Amino acid sequence: MSGAGRRTGPAGERPEEYADEYAAALASALRGPVRAKARLVAEIREGLADTVAAYADEGLPRDLAVRRAVREFGTVAEVAPACQRELTVAQVRHTARAVALAAPLPAVCWYLLLVMGHGSQLPLATRLVTLPLAGVAAAAALLATAALAATGPLARRLPTPRRLPRATAWAGTAAGVCLGVSALTLAASSPLSGNWPLVAPAGALAAALHTVVASSARACRDCARA
Repeated sequence: MSGAGRRTGPAGERPEEYADEYAAALASALRGPVRAKARLVAEIREGLADTVAAYADEGLPRDLAVRRAVREFGTVAEVAPACQRELTVAQVRHTARAVALAAPLPAVCWYLLLVMGHGSQLPLATRLVTLPLAGVAAAAALLATAALAATGPLARRLPTPRRLPRATAWAGTAAGVCLGVSALTLAASSPLSGNWPLVAPAGALAAALHTVVASSARACRDCARA
């Protein structure tokens, strides 16, 4: 669409200009999953721009049109808390999903190595670390599953626990540490193991999952503090 065809206020400024500024300020105030935040901010920006344009089309001066639109939507400081709550729930689900899927996998790798008869080929220190890591992974996965339940359809009937974001972040941190230790242990054990073709890929998998879970846990902590 050409510039002449766009709606403008009496001063010749497009309503989108203020909406862009509003959206940028709102985005900088929010923490959460990138896609969810971008979608939420875009929806608010579009609605604000349309409202300003509608008031401008009625003949109101641009400044007055902007003030009335902001009165309807609320200032950034007024809108941000509700948006942040929505994004925090989205981040909790994102982190919980990552933990629930990733945390059990190292335990599965350990189990397969043991039941396939290769456990005796692993160094003693590696075998001693197995049980605690499996326990931490199981606990983190259970907490993550509970977080998914609390923020799913159940959340429509019951309020989301206030400390759930922080608890989920700690579960993600614990799972990330577990995965990191698993990766280091398996990597160190691989040259000493008689079955390194199985041990080495398990270590690489744990390292990759550690990166994903640790990053998501940090984002969840940021949301919990926001």
